[in-house]
Amino acid sequence: MKKNIITISREFGSGGRMIGKMVAEKLGIAYYDKEIIAKVAEKTGFAEDFIERSGEYSPSKSIFAYAVVSRDAAGSSMDDYIFSVQRKIILELAEKGPCVIVGRCADDILSDREDSLHVFIYGNKEEKIKKIMKTHNVSEREAAKLMKVTDKRRSINYNYYTDGQWGKVHNYDLCLNSSAVGFEACADAIVNLVK
Repeated sequence: MKKNIITISREFGSGGRMIGKMVAEKLGIAYYDKEIIAKVAEKTGFAEDFIERSGEYSPSKSIFAYAVVSRDAAGSSMDDYIFSVQRKIILELAEKGPCVIVGRCADDILSDREDSLHVFIYGNKEEKIKKIMKTHNVSEREAAKLMKVTDKRRSINYNYYTDGQWGKVHNYDLCLNSSAVGFEACADAIVNLVK
């Protein structure tokens, strides 16, 4: 079966977002990243920056943070509500047609679709730190800390809301080291697999 839906999970600083955009352009298909944040904000009434933080990152650097967040009588938290809205939007976007979806547990949400290809982009620590320093205009030390915290919070969020483990090779159809291969070659490899 042809792979029409491509999900891109990524380490912070690996260029996954840029690679996803390149894939969408090369294939001439829709690209969803920040658009998901805007759609969730529209449906929930919450600010986009709040959705951006809550939809892909745990409340803190510990899985136990989910145990202490405020919950309603049914046991649901604000994060649970945001995840459920985000999940519904991702399912709707996949139904619309061929697309690239970046992050937000999309690989797990769409894991039962035979027409999906799930990709994980990772990179060498030094290369990722250089990219973060340039992109965020921070020192090497700040970049290293930002990388560690961001990936930790992404991992906790993913592990909490899915049956998988973030970054574990068995969750994905393809894992690419963008530091070793380069962004363009990563995009080309994905495009060649889905054509």
